[in-house]
Amino acid sequence: MIIAILLLPLISATIAGFGGRYLGVKGAQVLTTTLVFITALLSLQTFYSIGLSGTTTHIQLATWFDSELLYVSWGFLVDSLTVSMLVVVNSVSFLVHLYSIGYMGEDPHVPRFMSYLSLFTFFMLVLVTADNYVQLFVGWEGVGLSSYLLINFWYSRIQANKAAMKAMIVNRIGDFALSLGIFVLFYTFKSIDFATVFALAPYLADVTFNFLGFEINQLSLITFLFFLGAVGKSAQIGLHTWLPDAMEGPTPVSALIHAATMVTAGVFLIIRSSPVFEYTPYVLFIVTVAGAITAFFAATTGLVQNDLKRVIAYSTCSQLGYMVFACGISSYSVSMFHLSNHAFFKALLFLSAGAVIHAMNDEQDMRRMGGLITIIPFTYAMMFIGSLSLMGFPFLTGFYSKDVILELAFSKYSLQGSFAHWLGTISASFTAFYSFRLLYLTFITNPNGPKSVISTAHEPGFVMILPLILLVLGSIFIGFISKDMFIGLGTSFWGNAIYIHPLHLSILDSEFIAYYIKLTPVIFSLLGAAVALTLYHFFNSTLLDLKLHNELGYKVYSFLSKKWYFDKVYNDFVVQKALDFGYNVGFKTIDRGFVEYIGPYGIVNTVQPLTKHINSMQSGFVYHYGFVIFLGLILFTSAITFSFVLPAFDPKLLVLLGLSLLVFA
Repeated sequence: MIIAILLLPLISATIAGFGGRYLGVKGAQVLTTTLVFITALLSLQTFYSIGLSGTTTHIQLATWFDSELLYVSWGFLVDSLTVSMLVVVNSVSFLVHLYSIGYMGEDPHVPRFMSYLSLFTFFMLVLVTADNYVQLFVGWEGVGLSSYLLINFWYSRIQANKAAMKAMIVNRIGDFALSLGIFVLFYTFKSIDFATVFALAPYLADVTFNFLGFEINQLSLITFLFFLGAVGKSAQIGLHTWLPDAMEGPTPVSALIHAATMVTAGVFLIIRSSPVFEYTPYVLFIVTVAGAITAFFAATTGLVQNDLKRVIAYSTCSQLGYMVFACGISSYSVSMFHLSNHAFFKALLFLSAGAVIHAMNDEQDMRRMGGLITIIPFTYAMMFIGSLSLMGFPFLTGFYSKDVILELAFSKYSLQGSFAHWLGTISASFTAFYSFRLLYLTFITNPNGPKSVISTAHEPGFVMILPLILLVLGSIFIGFISKDMFIGLGTSFWGNAIYIHPLHLSILDSEFIAYYIKLTPVIFSLLGAAVALTLYHFFNSTLLDLKLHNELGYKVYSFLSKKWYFDKVYNDFVVQKALDFGYNVGFKTIDRGFVEYIGPYGIVNTVQPLTKHINSMQSGFVYHYGFVIFLGLILFTSAITFSFVLPAFDPKLLVLLGLSLLVFA
């Protein structure tokens, strides 16, 4: 069954990609959607037989390569963590495939699009089912490749080209760090299998090596490099810049990337590697702080964005920050719980945004919308519920995981825990603010779009509505249904899939914190939503004056709308400097200068005078040729004589000396 779950998306991608012209649009849509639907059903069966039954399956399929100490196989580790990811990835992927039938129906390249979606799903499945880090890295690189293909799907658009290249290049940094981490892992453990590494981690927790006079803990270095890899894939602060620009791809792509595949890979890596991370407290501190700052940064940036999809993209970045700092406080099960919940309401938000964009004739600027609540009320209801779940409204899916993360952070009673708690709580308020700002500007305020567009706006067809209905059910009920199984006290669901050091447990402490601390995130969220509705309904002109005529307000707005100037700093001080160095030093000085001088030009400048001297010897007179032959004979005889008299003397030196005299005399 596991092999079928992996192969069906690959078969789907291969047939639709190479046989699309024979299948046609409908054939490619039906084939890919049906096979991914079967994969989703098999994932549910696997979840029951492995996850709920408390078993683990380990499949050794074949040897990949066997070289001295390094042995890598094609193997699959299927435990409760794996089956949870399988259900999330395949269910969301199926709904995105189904939604794409309606959304991309008029595109001339539908078979290619459906093939890329299935390929994306396949590589994510390779990543989550791997039993070793090399196979995980194959899936890791595969989702990066698939994201490039999908973001750049409309390859004739310059912005799509730029966004795809940016995503690929920024992720190279994290991927390089992850590959270095795997190298150090093999150097330390002499193995890259999960079972071997996790079993030996406690015994090698204090092993160090000397680097430039510094003693560096090897496990800390490994986990830090792994975290840098996760920073790239899961868009944490510093390497987050690719995620908002990835909105240039079709909306179903955004839903798949943000809900179930690309950005969850980094969080999954940290959770899977929990037996190693638990023995590196300093790295866990860095993970906690970085995740909290990411949640706050993305939430503040989303406050002033005007692109519908970009606002939701920054909300993804913020929620990923929650998942990462949950891992930093050793609450891996809660992080996984939030990852699963987030997949449903984030897919709902993106696909609902796609319905809005579809209705508005591909318009994405919220300032040119408005008044849609009476025109597309079903889509409004879907986005309203998704936004409530995102902000953590009580008893919806997002509430059960986000609030628990904040409670656990507070109950750590440490510097990083308090930092993450309060920054996360403030971020929850900002999340509610921009969620209701999005709802107000898109649906409630007076219409601001062209009359020709507003008058023709309509609800999507049934094939696009059905995924929204299924996702809204998940956004309401999944958190309540799975709460006790994922994070309940004494749950045995995770088994050995997740390891938490006994000294890092805080789930019991979180049950006894003050009640007002537990209510604070909810109060902040409701306050943020109320402030957004009040400001944009009653004080819209005041906000405009604050932005345009108040110096402090203008600076704050510019700082947030320019995304904390990350792109500007990178472009001016990193990218431009690198390009200048590449041109002035790498190209002009080294390539065109040193290399060419000692290479082709140097050879030509040396050989040309030599050939002129040799040509001058071709005089046509017999006595000149006779003299040369006689001189050569003397030199040859002298060389032989010297070799007998002076055995240590190399006769080649004398021959070269004679030739040089002939040429340059």
